Amino acid sequence: MTEAITHPDATIGEHDGPHGYASDKAAYLKRMRRIEGQVRGIARMIDEDVYCIDILTQVSAVTKALQSVSLALVEDHLGHCVVDAARESDEAGAAKVKEASAAIGRLVRS
Repeated sequence: MTEAITHPDATIGEHDGPHGYASDKAAYLKRMRRIEGQVRGIARMIDEDVYCIDILTQVSAVTKALQSVSLALVEDHLGHCVVDAARESDEAGAAKVKEASAAIGRLVRS
């Protein structure tokens, strides 16, 4: 079972039209399936009592892969959602910038 994790600052669904990643959705899903496989591989490594450093190497690879997806999503959000909001009004643009800043803050603190 997959459970969504939300943050108190999250404003899910507050964008009209397609999201910034929509044109690359298939590629994002492919990347996430690959990461999911890597995570399952790590669990299998633990189950099979693989050497700690080898497991940590795989954890590092998954972490970097997730960071790469995150950065791409930030770029898509800024280039699409924030730009669209800024075209709508100064207030809407400022709200999207604040939302993006909070999301980036969560990424760099994690």
